[in-house]
Amino acid sequence: MTEPRGPVDSSRVPRFAGPATFARLPRLDEVGHADVAVVGVPFDSGVSYRPGARFGPSAVREASRLLRPYHPGLDISPFAAQQVADGGDVACNPFAIDEAVTTIEEAASGLGADGTRLVTIGGDHTIALPLLRAAARRHGPVALLHFDAHLDTWDTYFGAEYTHGTPFRRAVEEGLLDTEAVSHVGTRGPLYGKSDLDEDKRLGFGIVTSADVMRRGVDEVVDALRQRIGDRPLYVSIDIDVLDPAHAPGTGTPEAGGLTSRELLEILRGLAGANLIGADVVEVAPAYDHAEITAVAASHVAYDLVTLMAARPREGA
Repeated sequence: MTEPRGPVDSSRVPRFAGPATFARLPRLDEVGHADVAVVGVPFDSGVSYRPGARFGPSAVREASRLLRPYHPGLDISPFAAQQVADGGDVACNPFAIDEAVTTIEEAASGLGADGTRLVTIGGDHTIALPLLRAAARRHGPVALLHFDAHLDTWDTYFGAEYTHGTPFRRAVEEGLLDTEAVSHVGTRGPLYGKSDLDEDKRLGFGIVTSADVMRRGVDEVVDALRQRIGDRPLYVSIDIDVLDPAHAPGTGTPEAGGLTSRELLEILRGLAGANLIGADVVEVAPAYDHAEITAVAASHVAYDLVTLMAARPREGA
């Protein structure tokens, strides 16, 4: 078995030099096959407020130059345990949402055809729907943990069915999700009405608010989430606005009262051993960031997702 090719050696090539692949890992075309591919989707035509997440993948890659190859929290070297590579960006039409959704689904299905698991960097949350379509095509209906300030189960905006506020309603309607095992984490802020919560419950979602995380603590929240998802194939979708604006100012629809970056990372680490088959990190909009705070947080979130995949290799790997 060929040893995985890891990041560029930072003792030989300074971190600020060379191509900005994720964590300075090889490109997918350089290794031919990867157990995990980090892929960008620079698409933000589905946003309802501030645009700019199309620049998220490049900002997160740049911030990821500081990531190192050993994860002490999970006691694993994720890039040595599996081949991780940067799969580049999915180029999709910024002027036609329906076409872009199809393009993303086809690209994700192609990249994952040989069993490669994807950690996708957005882009806005519209991209979660085609990614879930690709995941469900391979695994059947999947469990979902959705980290977000918002529900993203609304019906339409201005008559449009595909936006960053609707992907999980569409996913339930299309049978992509195991509705016995779907949860929002970190939701907060005003809604249009109580009916939003009623509709969300009807779709099958459980809710752990940011206030619940604060009051109940990370360990209790993780236990509850793990009981809900069991050992089902799990998809994790993370809108960076789940973090408080103090920790992630560079996003399109910020809401006060969010998780800290520490809380989010510790919840993710609590999922070690779960059957994680895919994930995304979205809504990083660097134009509203300062000192790369949001991009740095997102890079660490993506790194933890890759590490969780290393902690439980895919079947047949």
